[in-house]
Amino acid sequence: MLTILPVTQLSAEEIDLNEILRNTSMGNYRGYAEFKMAHYGNAHTIWQALAERGNAEANFNLGILYEDGLGVRQNLAQALRYYETAAIGGSFKAQYRLGLLYFVGEIVPLDKVKAKRWLTEAAAGGDRDSIEMLAILSGTRSSKRDREFLRAETAHASADYTQAAEIWQRLADNNDIISRTRLAWLYEKGQGVKRNLKRAAELFRQSAMEGDADAQYALAVMLQTGKGQPKDLVESEVWLQRAADLGHRGASLALANTTKK
Repeated sequence: MLTILPVTQLSAEEIDLNEILRNTSMGNYRGYAEFKMAHYGNAHTIWQALAERGNAEANFNLGILYEDGLGVRQNLAQALRYYETAAIGGSFKAQYRLGLLYFVGEIVPLDKVKAKRWLTEAAAGGDRDSIEMLAILSGTRSSKRDREFLRAETAHASADYTQAAEIWQRLADNNDIISRTRLAWLYEKGQGVKRNLKRAAELFRQSAMEGDADAQYALAVMLQTGKGQPKDLVESEVWLQRAADLGHRGASLALANTTKK
């Protein structure tokens, strides 16, 4: 059985940053767990320490905190700086986010060249979201679902969370797995819908059971922290392993850096 560091509510001063920096993959997992519990200050402390060591995913996660104003004063310019640092460092999530932001042109100047650059770079690395988005933008994929999904993604990139939630709900009702996971994230953060961890967990679990690695990872962390789901470390490990088996970076790194009993 894998032993994952227990997650409890701590003050920023009580977080062992030396341990976080010794094991950066588990540090990112720990930061995500704190984020799940809405301990945004703790998540910021962890990710800031990792970002100062050049960790790309930590920079991306800090970008989210500053874009959404979670635990920090909202600062879109600062969010963009973190996203760009993360994208240059190889974070697919940051590259995808920048691609959308430049395509929409709300919090950054519209720049289709930069949008294509970042989406293409992530797609070349195998990022599923970027591969799909490039196909939709090029017209290779043009179903009603694809057009609706693009509307939801661009609404979210424009901070129109209500519209994004409405579209993802419609798509989820038609059993669109990725849209269901996107909707779960909105319930988790309370964007466009009332924050509801139980509902988020239900959606994550449904998508996880249907094979979505992002949902499996999210569910694993919920089960680890006991937020939205009763705490169950054994089941948490199962979902973390399933996400890793599907190539989820965060899950793979977390598992690679745990200690086997």
